[in-house]
Amino acid sequence: MSLEILNERVQTDLSYLAYGGADWVRPLDHAEGHVYDVVIVGGGQSGLGAAFGLLRERIANILVIDENREGMEGPWETYARMVTLRTPKHLTSVDLGIPSLTFRSWWEAQHGPEGWEAVDKIPRGDWMDYLRWYRKILSLPVVNEVRLKLIEPGQDGIHRLHIAGAGARSEQLLARKVVLATGIQGGGEWHVPPMIKDRLPKALYAHTSEAIDSASLRGKQIAVLGGGASAFDNANFLLSEGAAEAHVFVRREQLPDINPIRQMEVSGMIERFHTLPDADKYAVISHFFKYNQPPTNDTFARAAAWPGFRLHLGSPWLKVEAAGGKAVVTTPKGEFSFDFLVVSTGLLSDPGLRPELRLVESHIARWSDRYEAPPGLANPLLEAHPYLSPGFALQSRDSAGHALVHGLFVFNYSALASCGLSASAISGMRNAVPKLVAGVADQLFLDDRQQTLKDFFDYDEVEFTGVWPLKTQE
Repeated sequence: MSLEILNERVQTDLSYLAYGGADWVRPLDHAEGHVYDVVIVGGGQSGLGAAFGLLRERIANILVIDENREGMEGPWETYARMVTLRTPKHLTSVDLGIPSLTFRSWWEAQHGPEGWEAVDKIPRGDWMDYLRWYRKILSLPVVNEVRLKLIEPGQDGIHRLHIAGAGARSEQLLARKVVLATGIQGGGEWHVPPMIKDRLPKALYAHTSEAIDSASLRGKQIAVLGGGASAFDNANFLLSEGAAEAHVFVRREQLPDINPIRQMEVSGMIERFHTLPDADKYAVISHFFKYNQPPTNDTFARAAAWPGFRLHLGSPWLKVEAAGGKAVVTTPKGEFSFDFLVVSTGLLSDPGLRPELRLVESHIARWSDRYEAPPGLANPLLEAHPYLSPGFALQSRDSAGHALVHGLFVFNYSALASCGLSASAISGMRNAVPKLVAGVADQLFLDDRQQTLKDFFDYDEVEFTGVWPLKTQE
């Protein structure tokens, strides 16, 4: 089957589902301009899936904005440096249950069923190509090179989105609902330990989320801080680009060998996480933080096979300083000198770290506002996460903020504590998108409840025109 045939099949499948039916949401007139029912911030896999989900629910007055150039949305062509995805290839995601929209269908249309059988894990670049195709075949309303600067809530229930960028046709957008589908970093900020950030010139280090000039590091000695999957991805990438040595430093004495995501994928945990009481949610995510994701076996093997690869276990960094144009790292096992440091220390999730939320963040409920962990289990990193509804809606920590945060939805990594891995992993998309869409649609419906009910009770359009007894022709 060719890709052209698959494209036709997608359109046929959508027509069988009556996709594209009449919009049911009541349009709003506003003196300042057009009001979108939903604006989705982020055109990566989460934003695209959310847009398709809303369109399936006949909510068509939507817009997706993304700060990147077209085809560069998400991490796949920027800071993601793995060779393949870590997710098992058979798990479905943004297809939302439509077989012709799955990655497998797209792959087999080009490589055949035998090509699919030959795939171990999905190559990263091919996943991005699939998302480009997905956006195009569904004609999703995405505008690129538009950056959200600020969300200004209005007393009229309309959020004013202050925007900038080459793709912005105006300085603001009006929206009833805003979905922050802003990826891993969109719920906070990437974390660089102060011992590095405060002691080294920026020319000597980069976080894994940043662009790294690999050409300038050819023949150089590199240190990578962190023991997660990304650390080994970056070590392998830099060695493949010509670095002489890449030393990975891990504070643990042994690398973690358990990936809790694999258990969550088969146990119903991802699908049903929202039903757990807060105590169980807290315990689950605390346990997840303990293990996080180890490197996949193939990623570790690729990195370790390089002659210049070194692994330092039980080696937390105690001190970092600049000396002679190099970064000098002190560990319990000695002192080392490197040309460049790569920091793989993850991120912090907290609405207070997001500039676009600065007008409302003081009202946003965090986990620390709603749940007190038992002694010994408290985790300040978890407690800074926003406390969300099962439909990913922000909650207010006080009565004064209810109207301000109403209509704001978080569909990024900071939803982890409230909604599990559903919005932060490919394996969760299939279940997360419908929950998000239901949450958004329910709010839109209830916001207009009084007028909707009035229209229902006033409805008097005649449908049945039968007359009894039937008139007979003479």
